[in-house]
Amino acid sequence: MVRGNAAENKEIVSRYRQLLRVSKWSREKGDISIIRKAFDTALEAHRPMRRKSGEPYIYHPIAVARIAAEEIGLGTTSIVCALLHDVVEDTDITLEDISSEFGPKVANIIDGLTKVSGVFDTNSPQAENFRKMLLTMANDVRVILIKLCDRLHNMRTLEHMSDKGQLKIASETTFIYAPLAHRLGLYAIKTELEDLSLKYTQPVLYQDLKFKLNATKEQRSKYIRSFIKPLKVELDELGIDYQIKGRPKSIHSIYNKMVTKKLEFEDVYDLFAIRITVDSDPEDEKMDCWNVYSIVTSIFNPNPERMRDWISIPKSNGYESLHATVMGPKGQWVEVQIRTKRMDEIAEKGYAAHWKYKENDKNAAAVNSLDSWIKQIREVLENQEGNALEFLDEFKMSLYADEVFAFTPKGQLKKLPKGSTSLDFAFEIHTEVGAKCLGAKVNGKLVPFSYEIRNGDQIEILTSAKQKPNKDWLDFVITAKARTKIKQSLKDEKRVVASLGKEALARKMRNAGFDYSLENINKLIVHYKTVDELELTYQIETGAIDKEKIKLQEILVESKSVHKQGTERETNLKKKTSNELLLGDATIDMEYTMAHCCNPIPGDKVMGFITVHGEIKVHQTSCKNANNLMSKYGYRIIKARWADDPIIQEDFEAGLEITGIDSLGLVSKVTDIVSKQLKVNMKTISFESLDGTFIGKLKLQVTDKEHLEQLMNELKGIDKYIKVDRIYLENVPTLKNK
Repeated sequence: MVRGNAAENKEIVSRYRQLLRVSKWSREKGDISIIRKAFDTALEAHRPMRRKSGEPYIYHPIAVARIAAEEIGLGTTSIVCALLHDVVEDTDITLEDISSEFGPKVANIIDGLTKVSGVFDTNSPQAENFRKMLLTMANDVRVILIKLCDRLHNMRTLEHMSDKGQLKIASETTFIYAPLAHRLGLYAIKTELEDLSLKYTQPVLYQDLKFKLNATKEQRSKYIRSFIKPLKVELDELGIDYQIKGRPKSIHSIYNKMVTKKLEFEDVYDLFAIRITVDSDPEDEKMDCWNVYSIVTSIFNPNPERMRDWISIPKSNGYESLHATVMGPKGQWVEVQIRTKRMDEIAEKGYAAHWKYKENDKNAAAVNSLDSWIKQIREVLENQEGNALEFLDEFKMSLYADEVFAFTPKGQLKKLPKGSTSLDFAFEIHTEVGAKCLGAKVNGKLVPFSYEIRNGDQIEILTSAKQKPNKDWLDFVITAKARTKIKQSLKDEKRVVASLGKEALARKMRNAGFDYSLENINKLIVHYKTVDELELTYQIETGAIDKEKIKLQEILVESKSVHKQGTERETNLKKKTSNELLLGDATIDMEYTMAHCCNPIPGDKVMGFITVHGEIKVHQTSCKNANNLMSKYGYRIIKARWADDPIIQEDFEAGLEITGIDSLGLVSKVTDIVSKQLKVNMKTISFESLDGTFIGKLKLQVTDKEHLEQLMNELKGIDKYIKVDRIYLENVPTLKNK
């Protein structure tokens, strides 16, 4: 079976046997032979290949198969596909070979896991690959489940990749794979993906939070023991089989709370949650959970605003649990999660665990809800045309959104993302109902398209055969299903107009001696800054682009030399900072500008991005825009780092927000520290008082991140209530107001 290095052979056999052990529960008679056949095929196909770590490549597909079996609970077909998931993409084996050896179902899943080959009419192969994967997922959800296993193992071994590779993969993971794991109910995998992504996009921050969590571990454990003690007494008297334990919150979730609520680590109170899991018979689940809830809230006072009942109405991904936030000892809020063993397994293993319990009628609704979501993906994909990036943005919107639920006039329950409108509700009922929507009645009263749905609303949709979508409707919907249908309807109308513009452009190009080719059209698209050929030809026909003024010779032939001259001019103008930042392999000077969205300064972890016009923009790797760019355009990312010993000292702009208790002379103290003590040049400053509190915003010039942090620490020392946060410059007022 195995040839080569004896130690490696032994390790390969050991890992294969571990895979068989963890998949034992799901196998049926004869399954071992098909798994062995897949293993032998993968082993032979990948024999000459090594991973970046230097290990035999076969370690990877075995690990992916083990995650699928052990951590999600997938069966034999998925294990076979996991073992074979890279052979078509990376070796001489074809999909036809897979189909003849393992059957069409396995071949179809492998096809969904294989990257699109060839050249696309697109500027993001990553988005195209993701769309292809989802197309296959709409028919077989195992495609995305195996892909998540693949991504998880790649993230676990990411230390062997280059800095650029780490940033690209980690950003993709945060942008789409972690939200997708969340939507499929794979909370354990989603949490690990988020933490590992943070580890590589913001390594210093990650290690700092990890250190602080470890440093406070004993203190938390002591508090958890004191919290649990009175609960155990009451739960024991209830006479049910239960488990109770404290679970630490993930590093990423703590970081997210610090960012969204502008808190220091020390101010984040919910670093852990208490989870109570009861072993209940199906018919007693609800009653047992509510009995436990009653005990918890009789011992500790609950916060009624933060009670969540996902047992009566589970989330769309099947998640079921009661969440209560109660006031614990020492005036500390504590989140308590109450669920059954069945609910807990579904929460950890997601979609795959549903099928284990499908015979249970109580869980049928959760399974059907996920099936319904996948059906919606299929509808969106079938109607999606052209721009894969646009599709990716539309699709991503639905992954992390909180939910609201509303009822049709006949009492049918509909779940939609929080923020959905009455028009979204119309499209949720049926795309044709949405397309013909005139308005809506909510709880018997007429409401506009923009009405935002609230939990428990009963909604009646009013329609007319003469109605059709218009461009303004896009301002009133947030769901991918509604936006896709509206855009498709608008495109159908636009296409009729654009076809006339295409004829006119083709005629002009033909008369000037140019072919109506993909290359030439792309040059025109870039020149006129339109999103695609449809928009270009539509604007020509409507007159937004005057076809008589289109200078084909200049655009199609002379653009390269013009761009080159422009670049040389920029080089002469901007030589002064080239020693500060090293781009690419640092052997040649490359010109760049700092991105205004995040304003990197020396000391920040940064990356370069090549724009469509050939310019390089430098972003912080923690910037949301950078995360988006790395996820969609990984091939246009260029590594960047600050020089250890910059030759030229230059100031960089940064923004700060200061909040606290208002007091006499406060502004004077701030300006004294900034201007006099630390000699920092303050470009703008604004302060606003409100009911005894204040908020101040400053735009400063600093030399590097260390300089900025020194200033922030000095400002925090004014008094114990002051908070200081770094903010984007676009949030700093331009007018001085002292």
